[in-house]
Amino acid sequence: MIHFKSIKRTALFLYLLIFGHLLHGQTASFEQAKPGPFNRLETSIGIWEKEAGLSKIDDQHAKTGRQCLQLQGGNQTSITLDLADDINKPGDLTFWSERWTAREPFTFRIEKKSDNGWEEIFNGDDQIRVGRAFLSHISVPLDDDNIKHLKFSVSSPPNTGVLIDDVRFVPARPQKIVSIESVPFTLPALVGVNASPLLKVKIETEGSLNPISLTEIQATLICKEGDVESAWAYFGGANDLFTTDKTFGKPMNIGGASDAPLTFSGRQTLLNGENNVWIGCKLNKNANIDHHVGAKITRISTSKGSIELESNPPSIQRVGIAVRNGGDEGIHTFRIPGLATTNDGTLIGVYDIRRRSGGDLPGDIDVGMSRSTDGGRTWEPMKKIMDMGADPDWRYDGIGDPAVLVDRNTGTIWVAATWSHGNRSWVGSGPGLEPEETGQLMLVRSEDDGVTWSKPINITKQVKRPEWSFILQGPGKGITMQDGTIVFAAQYQDPPNAQDKTAHRLPHSTILYSKDHGKTWQLGTGAFDDTTEAQVVEIESGVLMLNCRYNRGSVRVVMTTEDMGLTWKKHPTSERALIEPRSCMASLIHVDRELGSTTGNRLLFSNPDSTSGRHHMTIKASTDEGLTWPKEHRLLLDDGMSAGYSCMTMINENTVGILYEGSQAHMTFQRIPLRDIVDEPAINKQK
Repeated sequence: MIHFKSIKRTALFLYLLIFGHLLHGQTASFEQAKPGPFNRLETSIGIWEKEAGLSKIDDQHAKTGRQCLQLQGGNQTSITLDLADDINKPGDLTFWSERWTAREPFTFRIEKKSDNGWEEIFNGDDQIRVGRAFLSHISVPLDDDNIKHLKFSVSSPPNTGVLIDDVRFVPARPQKIVSIESVPFTLPALVGVNASPLLKVKIETEGSLNPISLTEIQATLICKEGDVESAWAYFGGANDLFTTDKTFGKPMNIGGASDAPLTFSGRQTLLNGENNVWIGCKLNKNANIDHHVGAKITRISTSKGSIELESNPPSIQRVGIAVRNGGDEGIHTFRIPGLATTNDGTLIGVYDIRRRSGGDLPGDIDVGMSRSTDGGRTWEPMKKIMDMGADPDWRYDGIGDPAVLVDRNTGTIWVAATWSHGNRSWVGSGPGLEPEETGQLMLVRSEDDGVTWSKPINITKQVKRPEWSFILQGPGKGITMQDGTIVFAAQYQDPPNAQDKTAHRLPHSTILYSKDHGKTWQLGTGAFDDTTEAQVVEIESGVLMLNCRYNRGSVRVVMTTEDMGLTWKKHPTSERALIEPRSCMASLIHVDRELGSTTGNRLLFSNPDSTSGRHHMTIKASTDEGLTWPKEHRLLLDDGMSAGYSCMTMINENTVGILYEGSQAHMTFQRIPLRDIVDEPAINKQK
């Protein structure tokens, strides 16, 4: 019996196979290849052959399926592709790629073989992005019918390189615009940086023949009078991160006006695929950081006509301030924020001054302090408050990872940090008590509201057991309990254990406290195995909650103690309620205790709200002392990639201050109305 439905289905399959192949191109699949290094690999688009370095099939990462192509760096890795005879030319070579490291040097090039030898057709040094999930979609026009060979080359630090997947050859066709949309994002607009993103427009095209040119962008600036100094338009191409590398049209001087019309004229050829266009601004140095600023796209004009976009929604961003950024005063990196409000209402921000690189201790690192007497609207010049020397023979005697605490009864401000005399930090510190043996727990104090600071005070011998490998503070901030005890979160490492590697230098979060206003200090027991970088709050009189970074999962460990850390009990929400991107410092504050109240149940928690990377910096609120964290009480501040650490303080009963490692500045500060998190619907609130 003949089944006509089966015949129809078969014919449809063959039609899609043949014509889909012609219309949508040919794709290389790495799924059937044997994982591991190779010298020669056959795929449907041609034969890949290694020329230099290490090329392999990676079965741990992929854009599609389970496997991808990996080109490791080192001096250089090169691989050639001998194209199959049926590859459509002219056309476009497209693929997804991921760069493994932000460290330099890095180069990525594609060449074609012509009569004159190898000729470069693509420079991807600035287009292949760092980060998981294959963030870079690359499209390279192939306008040469005679191309038979392509070469892919990468150079980067050892054991890094690039991943490549979904390599396709798409037949050439006339370009057309498929869609234009305003893309929602949340990135702070900052006083103190040259350009802040306000609006992102994505233009999707198909085809590469007779490419279309963008000729004009019209928009409206949304701001309060006096906040914005100037505005720009930028073309980001396929890169969907904010970039100022390529300006479109001439910048506009706003002159302090509000809701100004913006017109940018130029000529920019659109790529095949994704084209990202940004409107950004420079804020006046006296801009009000309690305000918002944004833009609305109204029209774009191209070489093929104009398109009205009035229906696209406006993009509105919160204003903040770049307290510190890489390059300020010749410093490479600022990291590890701590923030507290003094009894006089002054904000004290502390952080690492990482002079030569962005790496952790050991290194040339000091502790810096920034001070604000107007609620964070302006900041005094940075002061260096902890510096243990600069001898290169001792790794510059770095000191860092600070935490700050205000004794509410005396007004004294304390800052704790760890001193690495040589290699005496997380890896190099060992048993003992002397600086030549182990990391040192250091304190400084200020008795005059942060204007001047004491010399460093070493409390290592007071609190460290000689057999432990390491002891250090939070970092972040400490608290004053209702009975006057001052408390830092802390952490220590077990002794080395050659017999049991599972217990080798195992870290534990705990508390460091003083009942005599800093004259003497004591340490609690370990709260939970393999936890670090905790923060502490007092949830009831004498009851402390410790919220900990967990090195074994993308969740927060939460423990409580009623006896100053002698014993610990797991909180019902531990490893359940709060997520993190696989080990990252976070901030936790008790709103009502910070405001001096012995009643009230409001907690605030901030960290990157993700399990996959340090992005989406978010403040979450609990109104029942951490038992629940409702989705309606969450506020997104910065969805960009960053180092991800943060610290909060209550500025007053209505305003939260947060100092965090943001995507737009190393030390980003914002003032957030408490009602935007807890009480009322807010711009950028997560749903």
